[in-house]
Amino acid sequence: MLKTHRAAALAAITALAAGPALADTSAAAAAFERLKTLEGSWQLQGQPEHGLRIGFSTSARGSVLIEEWTYQGAPHSLTLYHRDGDTLLATHYCPQGNQPRMALTSGTDDTIRFAFRDVTDYDPASEQHQHDLSFSWSGAGPLERSEIYRDGEGADHPSGLTLERAAD
Repeated sequence: MLKTHRAAALAAITALAAGPALADTSAAAAAFERLKTLEGSWQLQGQPEHGLRIGFSTSARGSVLIEEWTYQGAPHSLTLYHRDGDTLLATHYCPQGNQPRMALTSGTDDTIRFAFRDVTDYDPASEQHQHDLSFSWSGAGPLERSEIYRDGEGADHPSGLTLERAAD
């Protein structure tokens, strides 16, 4: 009888522990699927002659989304998005040479937000690093891509782009 109670208690603890993780996994999965809808080429809204292009593509059987920036045809930077258990990570490979990792903080049908987790190969004396990243869009309308870079003294430097699908 004691074995039966122990087994039942272990099963209950396991079920309780798995419950929230499953909900988190669903949120990460939904956000990742929503990001994948960005596949294709994007340009600054109303500026097709501008040399900036941002391309989104999947690889590794759809388990990673690649965001690749080019300027006048030359590679500039990239960010990789992938699941990690119950969250979604974004690793940005910056032209400054550092690689910040950000984790999903919220995801809805209209907005997906990432916040800083850690950074590799970062020199705070001479570099900034991406600290926050968000995407906002609905339907076929423009994509708002916002980010905050943080410098070695802790000051934030926000920026944003309004993008539209490129014809090319």
